[in-house]
Amino acid sequence: MQELLPGILYWGVLSEPHGYDFNGTLVLHPEGNLCIDPVEPSDAVLDRLEEEGVARILITNRNHTRAALRVRERTGAPIAIHGADAAHAREQGVEPDQALSPGDRVGPFEVRAAPGKSPGEVVLYDAERRLLVVGDVLIGNPPGELGVLPERVMDDPAGLRDSVRSLLALDFDTVVVGDGVSVAANAKKELEKLVATFAG
Repeated sequence: MQELLPGILYWGVLSEPHGYDFNGTLVLHPEGNLCIDPVEPSDAVLDRLEEEGVARILITNRNHTRAALRVRERTGAPIAIHGADAAHAREQGVEPDQALSPGDRVGPFEVRAAPGKSPGEVVLYDAERRLLVVGDVLIGNPPGELGVLPERVMDDPAGLRDSVRSLLALDFDTVVVGDGVSVAANAKKELEKLVATFAG
């Protein structure tokens, strides 16, 4: 497990078809640690999660249930996902314990809607630290830049671009990604570059 910023830890697993890592994130917080979109953990990572403690497992979209069951089994933490993506999670064998709804406060984060890839996609925004945690609305590829997934895997490509544009209204400097390489500084400038490539 590596530290991106103080209290923001992550571990990655290479996705060979994509050519970049899928990442799980652990956010340490006095109100309870949050494990976000956990990917398959090594024994050492699983031990670390148990040692640190996990209060909740947050899933940002229907395709990021990943290793949530293993983390829940080891830590006892409930799994939370947006209701619109919960049915797909169940189809993958993951029964959510809680709903994750836009407007919720979870630890340091405000939950915000970011539909497009799936109807229930959310991002997690920490205004105090000027930090965004994203699932599939953005990817960190190539390293140091922000991008989006191919349209063929999106439910609503235009809706996803609208969601990306809406993020520009937020004040942030860091984007923690579930796919690719996180952008630890100047992330808003990278997002502005991405949005400038959108037609219309």
